Amino acid sequence: MEGILPLWKERGMTSHDCVFKLRKILKTKKIGHTGTLDPDVDGVLPICVGKATKVVEYMMETGKGYIGEITLGYSTTTEDRSGEIVEQVEVEEVPTLEAIDAAMKNMEGKITQIPPMYSAVKVNGKKLYEYARAGETVERPERVAEIKQFKRTSDVVVDKERGTVSWKFEVACGKGTYVRTLAVDLGRQLGYPAHMSDLTRVLSGTFKASDCLTLAQVAEKMEQEEIDEVLFPLEFGLKDLASFDIDETLWDKVKNGAVLPIDTIPADLSMPVVFIYLQKAVSIYVVHPQKKDYLKPIKVLRNNL
Repeated sequence: MEGILPLWKERGMTSHDCVFKLRKILKTKKIGHTGTLDPDVDGVLPICVGKATKVVEYMMETGKGYIGEITLGYSTTTEDRSGEIVEQVEVEEVPTLEAIDAAMKNMEGKITQIPPMYSAVKVNGKKLYEYARAGETVERPERVAEIKQFKRTSDVVVDKERGTVSWKFEVACGKGTYVRTLAVDLGRQLGYPAHMSDLTRVLSGTFKASDCLTLAQVAEKMEQEEIDEVLFPLEFGLKDLASFDIDETLWDKVKNGAVLPIDTIPADLSMPVVFIYLQKAVSIYVVHPQKKDYLKPIKVLRNNL
């Protein structure tokens, strides 16, 4: 079995839980996910099966799209609704829509984020959430994130009883963006503690919500022996990379991992470049680190067709 399965991750389970269940459903161990979604978040989680696991790292580099809700009035340990309240301030003066929109617009482009303590970022070989669960604090490294679009999609909802203000949003962002942290930083701009009160991933690379199946639907496809109909070829995971079609003569070299002269490909192709033979991605090449006039393979995807 080989291909990319766009899974709809349901709430209440980790990305690892999904992989564990799919190994049983698909009866194969060679499965990997393409980017962690928190248990409280649902949405698009492309899963790589078989040889497609070789493209996981490239799929993790692709852009993501989310819809969700931001709430002003209190912040939490986890920066989302699942955490314990750490600061609470009644929102007495509701920000205007113009102020909210301007603050959100101000966060578009390349921004710096500090990952939340409850995250999988590693510091000194240990994940931040492991420090957090042990009640320890550690200096967190800053990260650069790219926010392509961040906009409000609803009117504000005022909860006078709780002293909070909420609104819906959508965001298109690059890899490694913490949307929870976006909500907290936005609240800070508006003068209030804040958290991300809801989140759904609606886009991951080329995969959208309408492409996805739930675990139950995947199990049904397996029972009906129709699973191959819903698997996308691994080439879908490489759509953001440059590609170059090769002939049979070059294929004989590429399948054995040969180093090639750099003028094998057009000079304007960006790196890395995917070599295509008979409409199949067969290898990924980059400029040789020691010999700048040559290309070397960094990943052989297929050596027989």
